[in-house]
Amino acid sequence: MDRRKFIQTCGLTIASMYLFNQTTFASEFKRNPAIKPIVGSWFEFMHHNAVEGTYWNPALKEFTTEQWRLKVKEISEAGMEYLVLLSVADAGKTFYPSKLQPRYDFVCDDPLEAVLSAADEYGIKFFVSNDFWGDFRNVEKMMIDTEIAKLREKGMEEVAGKYGHHKSFYGWYFPNETGIHNTIDEMTINYVNACSRKARELIPGCTNLIAPYGTKTIRVNDQYIRQLERLDIDIMAYQDEVGVNKTKAGTAARYYEALYKAHEKAGRARLWADIEVFRFEEEVYKSALLPAHFERVLKQMEDISPYVENILIYQYIGMMNKPGSEAFAGHESSTTLYMDYMNWLDVQNEIIK
Repeated sequence: MDRRKFIQTCGLTIASMYLFNQTTFASEFKRNPAIKPIVGSWFEFMHHNAVEGTYWNPALKEFTTEQWRLKVKEISEAGMEYLVLLSVADAGKTFYPSKLQPRYDFVCDDPLEAVLSAADEYGIKFFVSNDFWGDFRNVEKMMIDTEIAKLREKGMEEVAGKYGHHKSFYGWYFPNETGIHNTIDEMTINYVNACSRKARELIPGCTNLIAPYGTKTIRVNDQYIRQLERLDIDIMAYQDEVGVNKTKAGTAARYYEALYKAHEKAGRARLWADIEVFRFEEEVYKSALLPAHFERVLKQMEDISPYVENILIYQYIGMMNKPGSEAFAGHESSTTLYMDYMNWLDVQNEIIK
């Protein structure tokens, strides 16, 4: 039995176990309308850190156009309406047919077309990445190097020209971010504002998003508010950094409460959250990513729900799979996180099957 069939069989077995015990499991939850559900996720064609993506990179490379469609459908059926594409290029190659760099040798000739077409069909709004046209590990160079900036703009022009007609092309995601230390630095403001100018030129009316890290280090004071006022961005989905062990579940509320007040005062950028639903198999940043236990994820959701407009996750790909999925990518325990979340969501919606 090949790996994909084995994983699918495992998924069906797990699904049967959950369906048998679903009423009992769901009864453990109490409906709490104060907790916001997950409305979106990051999305990728290949995880840029090969070790972290151990359990899903090989599967994604083999995805057919139909499997990409099924994965988008699966995410939509989980109640999510936003997807944030991490990158359109990586390490000198693209995930779509390009005149600027060679394409990754995937089974699907054009994964970007596949997922945007599927998103059109299932009502998903995509924030499409405008990078990584350089080495993602050298963030500063990616943000200030003039040659990379020229290549990035050409890439945005190419992507908008090829895919801008899709109704699911909701806006852009700018993935190059420095960690915020105290306040938003000038390099970030210059990079984001330059990207926003080009984005609005190419897709008028687009909605653009960034996801800063370093959330716990932010000093929310007058200086931060002034910098926030200068930042030309529509949505900021701050990372809660629980998965990378920089914060603990249940402790981030104080950071988001302060950010809520800052954004309200600045009158700039809607406040969303990017919660991390992964854990590391062994050492942080140096081992494979695994799905977190839902108890931890639920605590993360509960903690910050009062302060953010929407909750996104990093990420559905690899961390969640519907049991028996024909587009399975990730560790077998990803079906557990999926089923636990869906059972909770059923209780929230008062639809206990």
